Formats: sequence, structure tokens, C-alpha cells
Amino acid sequence: MGARKHREIRERITADIISAAKNDFPRLAQNPLFLSGLCLYWAEGDKNQLERVKFTNSDERMIAIMMFWFREICCVPEDKFRIALHIHTLQISDNVEQFWSKITGIPINQFQKTYVKATTLHYRRNALYNGTCAIVVSDRSLFRKISGWKLGLIDYLKNRPCSSMDRTPDF
Repeated sequence: MGARKHREIRERITADIISAAKNDFPRLAQNPLFLSGLCLYWAEGDKNQLERVKFTNSDERMIAIMMFWFREICCVPEDKFRIALHIHTLQISDNVEQFWSKITGIPINQFQKTYVKATTLHYRRNALYNGTCAIVVSDRSLFRKISGWKLGLIDYLKNRPCSSMDRTPDF
């Protein structure tokens, strides 16, 4: 019975957060940074059952925009950020962590252990490639809020006159 009660409480809290974020969407939609970050997260962010906020990309400009979005729109405290890097054996160097630390503004002591994938190549195809960077924030409430914002965007687009969303099945 205790587990059922905890699940019911969690489901009610989740529904409340999502509903509040969905209702807050029209006000936030006036901010181009909000819409840009929301769409980027929807495309490249985690959508898993762990309810962990995670955005992954190899483009440093996109990572920089998302760090700005997390700080300015989501108000993520600096100590909540973690950075996870995935690199190939050819990219191993101290410069990779320093590169991503400079882009994200996150100190290296907040980096998770870098994942190194073996490669059969004997040369670097792209000299400018610095691996893949994942911004990780363990915050279920933020994950739920982002989910609500996405639902708010869907409702907003569905309610526009002559919306192509009307013709999109099961969106």
C-alpha cells in the first residue's frame, strides 16, 4: 500500500508540474531564446523514463546556446551541471576536456569520466572534431517542466488557423 501511495503522489506531482508548464508556455513563447532552446531540446535532448535532462551534440555552438538556455530560461544552478564526453581513441588529449570546459563554462571537476570508444582508423578524419558533449542535469522537475513546455508548443500550433498540425496524425 505504501508503494502505491508514493506512486500516486509522484504521478500527481508530475501532472501538476506538466500542467503548470503547459499553461506557462504562451507567456514564455514571446522569448526567442525560450523557443529556440525548447525546439533544440526536443530534437536532441533525452526523452527517457529516467526523467534526466540531457542534451547531446558535437557542435560547440549548439552546446553553448543550450548552456545559455539552461542558465537563463531553466535557471539551473551551476553546481547541478555535469558534462559527459564521448570521444574516439584518436581524440584523446587534455585539450578536449579543456575545450568543452571553455565552451560550457563548467569546471573540469564537474565532468563525468570521459567515455573513449576504440576506432579502427589510424588517422583523424576531422581535425576540428572534439568528440560529443552531453550536458546532464539530474532534475526530474525540470524534465517534467520541459515536457509540459513541449505540450504547450503542440497545443499552440494546433490552435493556429490553417495549421498543418491539423493534418498531422497522432502528433
